Amino acid sequence: MSTTSDLANQALELPGGAGGMQSLTAAGLPDPAVLARMANEFFKDAPVQAQTAGVSLPVESKSEARQEASLPASGSSARLPTEAELRALTAPEAALPAQVGVGTAAPGIPRGVPASDFTGVPGFGFLNDARSLYATPPAVPVHAVPSPATMSPATVKIPTETELREVTSAIPGLATPQIPSSTRDWSQPQVPGAVVRGAEPAQMLPFGFLADVNPLESLDVAPSLAPVAPQAQAPVNVGLSSVPFDVSAIRRDFPILQEKVNGRQLIWLDNAATTQKPQAVIDRLSYFYAHENSNIHRAAHTLAARATDAYEAAREKVRRFLNASSTREIIFVRGATEGINLVAQSWGRRNIQKDDEIVVTWLEHHANIVPWQMLCSEKGARLRVAPVDDTGQIILEEYEKLLGPRTRLVSLAHVSNALGTITPVREMIAAAHRHGAKVLVDGAQAVSHMRVDVQAYDCDFYVFSGHKLFAPTGIGVVYGKSDVLDTTPPWQGGGNMIADVTFEKTLYQPPPGRFEAGTGSIGDAVGLGAAIDYLDRIGMANIGRYEHDLLVYATDALRRVPGLRLIGTAREKASVISFVLDGYRTEDVGSALSAEGIAVRSGHHCAQPILRRFGVESTVRPSLAFYNTCEEIDALATALWNLKSGRGPAVI
Repeated sequence: MSTTSDLANQALELPGGAGGMQSLTAAGLPDPAVLARMANEFFKDAPVQAQTAGVSLPVESKSEARQEASLPASGSSARLPTEAELRALTAPEAALPAQVGVGTAAPGIPRGVPASDFTGVPGFGFLNDARSLYATPPAVPVHAVPSPATMSPATVKIPTETELREVTSAIPGLATPQIPSSTRDWSQPQVPGAVVRGAEPAQMLPFGFLADVNPLESLDVAPSLAPVAPQAQAPVNVGLSSVPFDVSAIRRDFPILQEKVNGRQLIWLDNAATTQKPQAVIDRLSYFYAHENSNIHRAAHTLAARATDAYEAAREKVRRFLNASSTREIIFVRGATEGINLVAQSWGRRNIQKDDEIVVTWLEHHANIVPWQMLCSEKGARLRVAPVDDTGQIILEEYEKLLGPRTRLVSLAHVSNALGTITPVREMIAAAHRHGAKVLVDGAQAVSHMRVDVQAYDCDFYVFSGHKLFAPTGIGVVYGKSDVLDTTPPWQGGGNMIADVTFEKTLYQPPPGRFEAGTGSIGDAVGLGAAIDYLDRIGMANIGRYEHDLLVYATDALRRVPGLRLIGTAREKASVISFVLDGYRTEDVGSALSAEGIAVRSGHHCAQPILRRFGVESTVRPSLAFYNTCEEIDALATALWNLKSGRGPAVI
């Protein structure tokens, strides 16, 4: 039996071209000239104003319309293609039945594993829908067509592309031919900013946060991140970029990725702890301190105006990035931890009273547990915890049972920093609001992996740290709804947050000024704006697709290592993997990997409750970003195999 690649390489005998032969394109379809000749033969008997499914066949002149294609009497007679055959030959690639492919046929991950390997794997439901990402289109069958030896091309009028499209689109069920301009290069682990035309994103991508992303048009891969004119058909504000995704070009934007560690090329897989910074962010920081450095809002001189403009421009970029309704809702802080403490000490102190309840989940980082414990201790309130199942996903039924008339606040992680679980924030927020509670979402681990839309979530607060978003350390953001912030008192007092001060009383600025006491991290805020600009050029939806493929690849590679147990296998996951290795302490595994130049996190990840839920005190946590590659995953898996076989670096 011929394989898909064998069929795709067969030649289709049609008139035209050198030697009268025309080959199928690499996509498995005839080129436009072939389609034109076939369509002409199919409709050659149509009169000048003949109707084909209600559409007139355009012609250039009556004389041309009367001219008929003649076949010589001698020689073998030619059979014209049937309507079904024409449909099969002109149907786009996405309309053909998919076949699961392996190896270099897998888009995004060149050595992608068969989706069938994931089926039936306990706890890996989030991988079972990945098969459509690894589909190899079957070749187009070769049909009997008129022989070039018996056809007179001079007697055949070739329709224009417009005419062909009008005719073929009029046939019920016949798709308009879509011929790719070039063929993808499967040799690199690249996911271009597109999905296969005709497939529904919700069916292709098992991650719910990507389900509302519309496909791009281009299937080409460009080797550059230089800005280009935006595509007119791209929807607005969905995280799409007009620049195709090229991981090799992206890696060149991060100078630290060229660093050598222990004589090896650095492999940075500790992105959940902090992300590396692109040259664009480094350059923007340098420019700020070389040309704009000044305090803000307080002087009339030129540098103060420059610094203020840059700082407030960064606030607007954050507003757009989160889809907040106003810059009044964006507060700059030092990071997500300070942001949670700000809400606890300002909104919480005013609104939480004795016997009130605050609900968190088992997935939380210590920064989303300790501030609420402190507040409960001070106010006499109660902290309640929503449980998770054995995959690490929140049990929504049990969560809803915790909500009641005494619930004042729900504070939950958007993505678990220890397991990578993506929580169902929309459902959880809606349930909390039904009980009159406010909701804070800790987005520290989410913002680098997916689009965030605070208006769609309807959360009351959303916090994140800049250094998780390829921006500098020392800068973070609190989003708060305007009506909530307007009734929330300030936490810290000092300069910049006041409207007027006397010894009798102080009048505060409206939000966000009242929450930004003292001199903030101005340069780092500007750097955060530059990081958002950089991500906008790539497109958060494109990043999500690439990281999803990388997560699938890494998960399969690691689960094959003997004695390795994955911790946290929820269906909805961001690119964080947690594991333990039989016979080795997690710190020993981290040290062995570091000797190979591979940086991962070993420890409790400031999330001890959730690890103890799975019976461990610590894990090894490789966490991925859009600049990581399959080759780096291969190096990680190889190092772990060598460690288990005794060929790795010595550990104590």
